Amino acid sequence: MLSTKNDVSDFAVSEFSRIKNTLKIILVSARMPRAMTYLQRRLGIENEPIICYNGALVMDGTTEVSSTVLDIDAVVALTETAAEHMIKVGLYHKDEWYADEHTEVIRKEIYYTQTTPVFRDTRETLADLRQRKLGVHKIMLMAPGGTLDFLSKKLPESFAEHMQFYRSTDLILEAIPGSVSKLSAIQSLLKEDQSLKRVIAFGDNYNDMEMLQAVGCGVAVGNARDEVKAVADKITSDNTDDGVAHFIKRYL
Repeated sequence: MLSTKNDVSDFAVSEFSRIKNTLKIILVSARMPRAMTYLQRRLGIENEPIICYNGALVMDGTTEVSSTVLDIDAVVALTETAAEHMIKVGLYHKDEWYADEHTEVIRKEIYYTQTTPVFRDTRETLADLRQRKLGVHKIMLMAPGGTLDFLSKKLPESFAEHMQFYRSTDLILEAIPGSVSKLSAIQSLLKEDQSLKRVIAFGDNYNDMEMLQAVGCGVAVGNARDEVKAVADKITSDNTDDGVAHFIKRYL
């Protein structure tokens, strides 16, 4: 949906404004809540729920609709494995983001998401979360592509019982609770008289594939991964060319 790395175009705002009183518009993302609510305000859809962390957290305004977290013991084990491989870690709980170092990847995330983490040692963050009896909605692992190529195959062997992994960029591997997905979160918001067949979903990455296949109309943007395009019902133009807005204008 984003026409740049961190915003939507005036054209997109216009198209969403045209349909928002007759259709529900729900943002679904791997992002944390405050990295999505500024986009909600821009689109004028603050009255709708948002699906965060690929389905691990669903918020409706300030109300927590559902929350699924990773157990702290499993998170500790994963961060220890990450440290052995010199991998930097980011930890997320609801609207809290913690990072152990101000890396180039973190700087880009700050720009892309319009949010800023708390910088402190990961062990200190984990001790704090444990003391507050909180889990983690998402773990971000940051390393050179070759390292992540190896770990994206290796980590599921050790942690599949607790979490699932997906590659968000060449330099980022993310982990979320194994029981959640964008699709399951969408299903949880449907009322009894509503069907997935009446849902249109847009996506570009691996974590969108299940959702695009299950809904009535799954749309891949032009810059989506080839595997995503292969399972989509329709393909629109790139995000930088306002692919979502052009689809809305043409079909809705």
